[in-house]
Amino acid sequence: MPKERVFSLDAVRTDGWFERIGDGIGSFQALCEIVGEAFFAFSMITGARITALTVDRRNPDNTLVDFVIAPPGEEDIDGDVQRLTLADFRHRLVGALLTEDTTPPAPERDTDLEGIQLHIGVRYLLLAPLYGYSLRKLAVEGKTSRLLLLRDGIEETHELNEFRARIRSHVRDELERASAGARSAIDLTKVAEAEVASQRGDFPKVIQLLGTWPAPLAIFLRTPEGQMLTPDARSLIAKGLGLLGTACVKLGEEHQGEEVMRLAVQYAHDGAAAGDIFRRLGEAMLEDGRAGEAIGPLRRAANLGAPPKQIWPLLARAFVQRKKFVAALACVREARSVGVADADMVEEIREIEASLGTALTAWRGLVLAANRS
Repeated sequence: MPKERVFSLDAVRTDGWFERIGDGIGSFQALCEIVGEAFFAFSMITGARITALTVDRRNPDNTLVDFVIAPPGEEDIDGDVQRLTLADFRHRLVGALLTEDTTPPAPERDTDLEGIQLHIGVRYLLLAPLYGYSLRKLAVEGKTSRLLLLRDGIEETHELNEFRARIRSHVRDELERASAGARSAIDLTKVAEAEVASQRGDFPKVIQLLGTWPAPLAIFLRTPEGQMLTPDARSLIAKGLGLLGTACVKLGEEHQGEEVMRLAVQYAHDGAAAGDIFRRLGEAMLEDGRAGEAIGPLRRAANLGAPPKQIWPLLARAFVQRKKFVAALACVREARSVGVADADMVEEIREIEASLGTALTAWRGLVLAANRS
């Protein structure tokens, strides 16, 4: 069996690159508002340097974009100027980013920084931080490469091709949002109605009420107005997004539901709604068969004050699925202490007892003896 090699990505990680470039461009904010923040970043990644904009205020998609193609890092942009409408320019950028290329073999030495960059893909290193991914390590075993990363403070591991596919999905979603032109008003009074619908299991109704929220809210979060929202408003928005994310998961749209909940996390911060959002995120991962990933959000939910009666049974189930039976036993004991009935944890208790066997019996005997003395 080939030995696993682990490469640190500290030297090639690109966190904050777009913001740093913005600090040196006087027209940065205006370009982001007209072209779209994500698409302006895409243009830099693909080497499409914007030279002029002819803005159509009545129909922004008909705004004319003049640009030249220059490889990233080159200042010479004296090539032929091309002109496209903003809608076509966005499609051109996304098409360039979605083109799949071959993956060079993993490097042999951790000092081969260029080899590491090429193996992961330079475009993916630049796209990752736009969607909250902070790449930490590359693990290579035989022909399999895995990325260890942080997203919203949660550790994740993805096989390299799976990670690339996920990034391409984010890019496609960006184009779909722009094409839809979603600018629906956010009516916070719909949250109460959506909560009632969720409680009775009417998840299509939840999506009908809140399904247009994610796109405009993702944009609004980046605006000065979005940053100045009151804690109460942020919590209510986060609650609505949490309800929507759960509805997506219940209707089989696990990936979409998880993305909505991650947006909810950004609105919630560590406020009143945060515990519930992390609980929903962990439960969605658990239902998707990703028990290991679910443990982090569920622990975070517990630390943020989510109801213990909800959290401890979920953590017990996650630890059982990961075959961490001692940890699962501790969660079962915590659940019992807050009033959760054994009938609600039958499968978990059965697996714990079957796996720990005589060791559990002996431990119970010691506890019983200690209590009598």
